[in-house]
Amino acid sequence: MSKELAVKPLIREEIAYYMKSFRENGGWLFLKRGIDVVVSSLGLILLSPFLPIIAIIIKLDSKGPALFRQQRVGKDGTTFTMYKFRTMRVDAEFGSGPVWAKKNDARVTKIGGYLRTSRVDELPQLVNVLKGEMTLVGPRPERPVFVNEFKHIIPEYKSRLKVKPGITGLAQVRYRYDSSICDVKRKLRYDLLYIKRMCLMLDLKILFETCGVVLTGKGAH
Repeated sequence: MSKELAVKPLIREEIAYYMKSFRENGGWLFLKRGIDVVVSSLGLILLSPFLPIIAIIIKLDSKGPALFRQQRVGKDGTTFTMYKFRTMRVDAEFGSGPVWAKKNDARVTKIGGYLRTSRVDELPQLVNVLKGEMTLVGPRPERPVFVNEFKHIIPEYKSRLKVKPGITGLAQVRYRYDSSICDVKRKLRYDLLYIKRMCLMLDLKILFETCGVVLTGKGAH
């Protein structure tokens, strides 16, 4: 039995455990949304002098727009346009179609590497948070083509769509880049564990650990 196939039964058992007691807490969601609005608003205001400078540097480094827009899957399977600073060549998927990003990705531009390592490329997602499409902490949003693929290979994958996606999440601070379906399954464990236990203290802990990831340049994308 392959390593990937051996993981699947365990995932199914954990799905039942993680999601059995899941209930949307209206009070917590109201508080979480309030924190999202306050933090994203203040963040955009404080960063407003620097965001245009970053955009100019990106434009000088390589051809193409500074801002990257891509369709991602949000809560309950709805799609939205996610914003990032562009870190790859504009022709990154020409001829190959959608492929996973990976560590030391040859498609990444020179300045893009620094933006990805420091997570500065994620800053435009504060707009998504302010709009209510994302939250500060939650499972990372994936592209529709990959969500459809993962739902066929891992039927339990759809359970992570019960909450809004986040700029950072438990899987992002605890695990590396996806390089296989086995990695997706392991990160799914962290996502479902977060959904089961999400609360203010856990969000603060993840945000604190995210700061460590940013400072050390370690962690997943």
